[in-house]
Amino acid sequence: MGYLLLAGAIAAEVAGTTAMKYSEGFSRLVPSLLTALAYVLSFTLLAQTLKILAVGTAYAIWAGVGTAAIATIGVAFMGEGMTLTKAAGIALIIVGVVVLNLGGAH
Repeated sequence: MGYLLLAGAIAAEVAGTTAMKYSEGFSRLVPSLLTALAYVLSFTLLAQTLKILAVGTAYAIWAGVGTAAIATIGVAFMGEGMTLTKAAGIALIIVGVVVLNLGGAH
């Protein structure tokens, strides 16, 4: 159940960050409201996750997977370029999350 809550927290955080991009510095109402709502949901789900999973593991996965997802969304849908450095960074984030889980940090 902890990982299901964490997946929801990550999805909400990614949605909030994506909406933030479209808020144009919080000058557009609907994307700004979506950003706020998504972040409230994300933190609520993350707080529930921390009742079950270790804080270091949960936060690392939340931040790492969210960062990798947003970087991928930027490249796929927002016209951001993919460089070797960016690809290596995303790969390192994924490897870090895997190592945390294999290391039994939860």
